[in-house]
Amino acid sequence: MAKRKVEDAGLASEQQALRENIPVSKKIRKEGKDVGDEQPTESAPSADENNEVESKATRKERKRLKKLMKLQDDAAAADLENSKDGSSPIDAAAAKAARKAEKARLKASKKSSKDGLTNGDTTFQARPPTATEQRTSMQYREDPSLAAIPQEDIDQFLAENFISITDPLASSSVLRPLIKFSYLPVTDPAQRAPFKNFKAPTPIQAAAWPFLLGGRDVIGVAETGSGKTMAFAVPCVRGILSLPENQRNKGARAVIVSPTRELAMQSYEQIMQLAKVSGLRAVCVYGGVPKDEQRKSLKTADIVVATPGRLNDLINEGCADLSKAKYVVLDEADRMLDKGFEEEIRKIINTTPPIGERQTLMFTATWPESVRSLAATFMSDPVKISIGDNPTGDLRANARIVQRVEVVDPRNKEYRLLQLLKQYQSGGQKDDRILVFALYKKEATRIEGFIRSKGFRVAGIHGDLSQEQRTRSLDAFKQGNTPILVATDVAARGLDIPSVKLVINCTFPLTVEDYVHRIGRTGRAGKEGLAITLFTEHDKAQSGALINVLKAANQPVPDELLKFGTTVKRKEHDAYGAFARDVDRTVTAKKIKFD
Repeated sequence: MAKRKVEDAGLASEQQALRENIPVSKKIRKEGKDVGDEQPTESAPSADENNEVESKATRKERKRLKKLMKLQDDAAAADLENSKDGSSPIDAAAAKAARKAEKARLKASKKSSKDGLTNGDTTFQARPPTATEQRTSMQYREDPSLAAIPQEDIDQFLAENFISITDPLASSSVLRPLIKFSYLPVTDPAQRAPFKNFKAPTPIQAAAWPFLLGGRDVIGVAETGSGKTMAFAVPCVRGILSLPENQRNKGARAVIVSPTRELAMQSYEQIMQLAKVSGLRAVCVYGGVPKDEQRKSLKTADIVVATPGRLNDLINEGCADLSKAKYVVLDEADRMLDKGFEEEIRKIINTTPPIGERQTLMFTATWPESVRSLAATFMSDPVKISIGDNPTGDLRANARIVQRVEVVDPRNKEYRLLQLLKQYQSGGQKDDRILVFALYKKEATRIEGFIRSKGFRVAGIHGDLSQEQRTRSLDAFKQGNTPILVATDVAARGLDIPSVKLVINCTFPLTVEDYVHRIGRTGRAGKEGLAITLFTEHDKAQSGALINVLKAANQPVPDELLKFGTTVKRKEHDAYGAFARDVDRTVTAKKIKFD
């Protein structure tokens, strides 16, 4: 009995203390103050010391409260038994009230700890950064040598290279372009090896790297042959290398989507220059070849380069997991967002982390108004970087390409084509590379046979050929073994074929955007180029848009072309793009009266 009385006395004192502290707990929840706020201290500790002390005190207090609550439960149970025997239930009721008060105190203690309150400080700790804030505040530190350059020199560099940067989050200044490779925050010499043959970064690389290394979404608009692939490849590899080693090779961390197989393989080859020396794994996923090897490689690939169709097939099979791919790139973005690819791209992006938790990049040579609003639905406050004297991103052709348009009779196209080949494949020009574009696959096959019958070395690339044949033809053309290549628009975008002297449009494409990309196969990497287009009366619907492109590039417009008119129609095509997406197609009902 004596022992029980001592325990009851101790419990009563604890309960009394709890009752006295109940108003303080309520005050904590209302005003955000800690229990120890009113206790005097000898000196004001630092915030870190306060956090550490509070954390230890909270853990100790929780243990004490749990022990006390157990004693209360035991006491309540004993008092309940006494009340059954005829004893007074007052003690049991008091114990129950004390236990309720302890629960309130414990809840307040947990809440104050969760909210980050500190002893002696009435301010809340800043909330943890969101995924978007973490991504956009990645560690990019400007090189001290770059920071020391006068602003006048930076402005001159931007003006000379016609670099326009639009950052919706920048109030005044923007990140400085990396005008030298030495300013790139890459210390591994092996990762710098791909740039050893270049004096300085291209304008799109210099302007885009700081924002991409900082985790921002970027829209890059630059002419063909301007080094866009390395612009997104370097930050991609660096971002994966910044992850802990145990997170690598355990699922794709980056996905790059290209419209054609050839462009996907070209991007893959350039990315592998960086990935191989960094110990990263990449896979190129495209149609026309068996899936087994691609399925196997996807299991351990850090970087996935793919065409939309085959990638969606593997996603549907459950073989491609992009849930960890926080670096998403659309190469030739204007083509990827038009009607022909929009649904496929939307399916792919929906399998990646949501907006704010991924970094989305779009690189292209043309950026028409029709795709801009759609692109905004996939991105978060993107930085737009335009290279050239065309900051709006409207349709422009490479100014270094001489464009000649010849209006011919449709029946004389092949004869004129033969004349041009003889003119530019004779004497010292015998081995010059000439790219001939046709509109349809059957037309490409027919033109290839016609050229071969005249004694020229020629190869073809189009959708009716197997992937092995397409690869073999393209390699022979790149190496110069076959100087003439006949192709459909599968070779119009992004392909980096060195030293193409002449592009001949035997048949005009369905859109003027594809015309600009076609002629962009020449005049790459700062070189001059020549493009000759055979225009017929069947193409007259495109005359107005073609005239605008010629005038914008200060090229002569033949009078025969002007006869077809200068009207530019709104373009809409099921396979090549819904460029009149925003047209109001609502039809007003008309009331019909009958006699």
